[in-house]
Amino acid sequence: MVAPSELIRFRLRRRQARIDRLTLALAGTAVVTSVTVVAGEFSRRYRRRLAERRPSAHLPGGPVEAIQLAGRASQDTLVVAIEGYSAASRPETALFNLFSGFVGAFAWARISTAGIRSGWWPLGNVNVKGRHIHHFVPGIVLAFLSGGVAIVTESPELETALAVPFGVGAGLTFDEAALLLDLQDVYWLPRGRLSVQVSAVTVSVLGATILGMRLLKRGEQRGEQAGLIPTAEGRP
Repeated sequence: MVAPSELIRFRLRRRQARIDRLTLALAGTAVVTSVTVVAGEFSRRYRRRLAERRPSAHLPGGPVEAIQLAGRASQDTLVVAIEGYSAASRPETALFNLFSGFVGAFAWARISTAGIRSGWWPLGNVNVKGRHIHHFVPGIVLAFLSGGVAIVTESPELETALAVPFGVGAGLTFDEAALLLDLQDVYWLPRGRLSVQVSAVTVSVLGATILGMRLLKRGEQRGEQAGLIPTAEGRP
């Protein structure tokens, strides 16, 4: 007969495994969605470069030509992104900067803390007089400072740029939201991982993906009008 304590531990392990799988699945879906946007734009650029060189062909003439087309398509995709970013309105640019800072900080925090826990991260925890400083502390400071400067500044360019450190501060803070809510170090416990890791990463990456699609579309139109990339008809 199985002891009650063993049964409880078994159920806890099964629950933890389900949470881990769900976390990985949702986070993976968010990342794949973001990558799909870039891959889709690259595919369009590749087809247009192919149509420019071989109007009646659907495949390149060989591996060398395929590599050359891929290189040109990569350059075109970068042009589209840069032109789209430049053509975006100030609110859209600021929001994209905020999302990018948020996602980058969130990913860095998760990777670094996992590395510290596993022992392969080159840096360790920050301690001041024996007290561990959680990364939500610099996150709050950074968000307050950048947000405060953005409020008082009269420079639209600076205000837009400050969205990046504000997003970084928000990402560092949201990464430990469960700790702030429970006032306990539940970072690696199920209730500290599921709500923050899944919701924040998913919402942020998908939000950046939606904005990225708009930037790429505008960049594509602007690049075509300037003659920097081929049009749908294959003309440069």
